[in-house]
Amino acid sequence: MWGRAFLFLSFFQVMGSMVRFSFVRAWGAGLLGASLMLGAASAMAETSRIAVADQFGLGSLLWNVVKDQKLIEKHGKAAGVEIAVEWKRLSGGAAMNEAVLSGSIDVGTGGVPPLLTLWDRTRGRQDVKAISAIVSTPHYLVTNQPRIRSLDDFSDADRIAVPAVNVSIQARLLQMAAAKQHGQAQFNRYDALTVALPHADATSVLLAGGNAVVGSFAGEPFTTLALRNPSVHKVISSYEILGGPHTVNLIWATSRFREREPKAYRAVLAALAEAQTFVQADPQAAADVFLRQGDSSLPREQVLALIQNPETRYTLVPENTFPFAQFMHQVGAIKHLPASWKDYFFEEAHALGGS
Repeated sequence: MWGRAFLFLSFFQVMGSMVRFSFVRAWGAGLLGASLMLGAASAMAETSRIAVADQFGLGSLLWNVVKDQKLIEKHGKAAGVEIAVEWKRLSGGAAMNEAVLSGSIDVGTGGVPPLLTLWDRTRGRQDVKAISAIVSTPHYLVTNQPRIRSLDDFSDADRIAVPAVNVSIQARLLQMAAAKQHGQAQFNRYDALTVALPHADATSVLLAGGNAVVGSFAGEPFTTLALRNPSVHKVISSYEILGGPHTVNLIWATSRFREREPKAYRAVLAALAEAQTFVQADPQAAADVFLRQGDSSLPREQVLALIQNPETRYTLVPENTFPFAQFMHQVGAIKHLPASWKDYFFEEAHALGGS
């Protein structure tokens, strides 16, 4: 009898232990599951997806490096956020501005005049401003006509290709040249001669000969590609028009993007700074990156020579941008005159210095 009682008690002791073990195990598993779920939720919260647009040519070399080396993703991860970057390639300031305003891209790239146009239009609303400059380099107006040696040699029947009529940096430079030579009242003297064509298409048309397009206002590598043909020569450079070096391309975004995605914004800026260091430290590697990302048919030696051109600076510091703002305000292209270049750059760029 006592043996049966002992067995009966032992059975309940074993069962109790099993129940306690099962409870502890289930409780521990629950905690682990909860921790994993919280970790997953946290990871999901630290993700970002942004769309970035660059343009054709060596003016986007820093972007080429950022894309090739996945630098936005790198700096985002260092800040604790996984950033998925969608890259687009657009031609001309008008297309870039439309993409920024429509929200199809978060960060745009282009010349100073398109930025100023958008800064002026969006004040108090989207508040578009520049994040940084990315290159200072001369643009050249070239022609395939021996009779054309100056701007005034272009006839009413001639056409000059620019990425976007009226708003692109090339179009504004032609207006600034006209005002300089013929007085501000005639700033639009050459507007009727311009047609919108991407640089690559303009170069192809120019080299094909004929009279449809006899001039192209572009940067590298398109100028060098055109000048390989002995029938093509330079007419004027942007440095001549402005009296010295100037920023050609910069990047911009809305204030909403900067406020909504602060880590992504800082990752973009850090990525560009690293790309600047990369290009300056190793031009040969930068040339290889451009040949991979820039869709160029130029030989490597020529690309390297262009990157090392002493007139070209791959820098985040804005140079000589304010004369564009002054001119555009004088001719009514923008309503608001900025007090300085800092008005149309986000404050992170102010410490870089600039003009």
